[in-house]
Amino acid sequence: MFPSVREVLDLDPVRNGAPRVVAGERGLDQAVRWVHSSEVPDIATLLRGGELILITGIGLPSDDAGLRTFITDLADVGACGLAVEMGRRYSQRLPAVMVRTAEELGFPLVELHRGTPFVLITQAVHGMIVDAQLAELRATAELHQRFTDLSVEGAAPAEVVAQTAALAGAPVVLENLSRQVLAYDAAGGSAELLLANWESHSRAVQPPGRTGHDAEAGWLVTVVGARGQDWGRLLIRRPVARDRDITLIERAAATLALVRLTQRDDLERQTESALLAALLAHAVPVGDVVVRAKALGVHLERRHLIGVVIRACPAQVAARALRDASLAGLAGALDDGNTGILLALRSVEEEGDALRRLAVRVRALTDGDVVVAAGEGVATPKEARRSLLEASQVAMSVRHPASSPEEVLRLADVGLPGLLHMLRDEPRLQTFVEQELGPLLAHDARHPREQLLGVLRIYLECGRNKSAAAEHSHLSRPAFYERLARISRVLGADLDSVPVCLSLHVALLALDALRD
Repeated sequence: MFPSVREVLDLDPVRNGAPRVVAGERGLDQAVRWVHSSEVPDIATLLRGGELILITGIGLPSDDAGLRTFITDLADVGACGLAVEMGRRYSQRLPAVMVRTAEELGFPLVELHRGTPFVLITQAVHGMIVDAQLAELRATAELHQRFTDLSVEGAAPAEVVAQTAALAGAPVVLENLSRQVLAYDAAGGSAELLLANWESHSRAVQPPGRTGHDAEAGWLVTVVGARGQDWGRLLIRRPVARDRDITLIERAAATLALVRLTQRDDLERQTESALLAALLAHAVPVGDVVVRAKALGVHLERRHLIGVVIRACPAQVAARALRDASLAGLAGALDDGNTGILLALRSVEEEGDALRRLAVRVRALTDGDVVVAAGEGVATPKEARRSLLEASQVAMSVRHPASSPEEVLRLADVGLPGLLHMLRDEPRLQTFVEQELGPLLAHDARHPREQLLGVLRIYLECGRNKSAAAEHSHLSRPAFYERLARISRVLGADLDSVPVCLSLHVALLALDALRD
């Protein structure tokens, strides 16, 4: 937004003064916030930083010590340079003590060898600054308008990220707290290169504060979240961060947080006409759902109800399987792309046979590689939501293929890995993993050849039996013990403590679920 000293020296009114930089060339890229002309010897006390000072020198001290103090004071308060018109106090060159002091401090010192009205210089520079500020204001207003439009339209995160990349002219990545990429835009570059080994690369990016620039990594980063709950980070590749970049990334992050909240609310409104969605979201009273289901020929009262979720199965296939198996119930697409079914059976005794028949028909109508999960059977429509949610959680937690055409998975089949998989999108679980394993993951990112995480995994999976773990890792016992000691130092944890190892083992299982 502000011109540099170098750019000011290139302006016509300054060039007419035949400028000659005699010291402090390394400071020519400093920003000029204002131009000030004065012959007051203690002008430094009146400055705020960023000023280019214009003088004729008539008020400067006559002794070397005073001149040295004058230059030093200007540099100390943050002035960006001093231009002296030659001919009144100094005829050919400035005193050597001024030049020497300015050079030592990297403070730009300029001789003007032709007379030029200072007012023309100040007018030109101030006009340049005001024009730049107006352009910045217009650009900021346009930026805010674009993101406001995206918020109103309920744009998907990918759209917000794409717009951010277009405005920045640089790659942009949106990630969750576990450094998994949720959306990205490579800005015309290679997506493979951008995302290669992303988790390790992201963990090495450690900016200061909630919004900050990691100069070494070359990324500008801000935290994304709403209502006091952070759920991700937004990153823009930037070797150097400007004020406009910070405004851009923070406005984009605010839009992403708002879009996430808005989509949740919209989803509830959009699903009011679908009975299964209405049960899951409490969009309409349960009594209304019962009446509307009855109109479709499905009786929910005085029935044994079972929530079923089939992963990666179209709703029309599930509905056909329901009819083929001669079962009554509601079938519809869920918002995560899977299909939900609410079975309505006449008695509890029918449950096992009905679920097996349904599973067989679903797999007969598909390629067979589907997950069929069921919740606990319930006696009233008010409890149907609980059964559907349980089925959804079970379906999302399973990672192995069906062992038989009749297989229907229940909550008892899930186990701890499945439970953690259910919770993988929960920021608190991601925070727990970072607290427990973050230092070790960061260490491995900095030292890829060591991979201490794998050593810790083997140690815990071998029941903390160091001898067996060393043999399993194909390391000598001394080498394995040394790595365990290093892990203990990195984590600040006692690996001989059962509670500590239990916590680390759960964190490892959670990390696996997050990376699944």
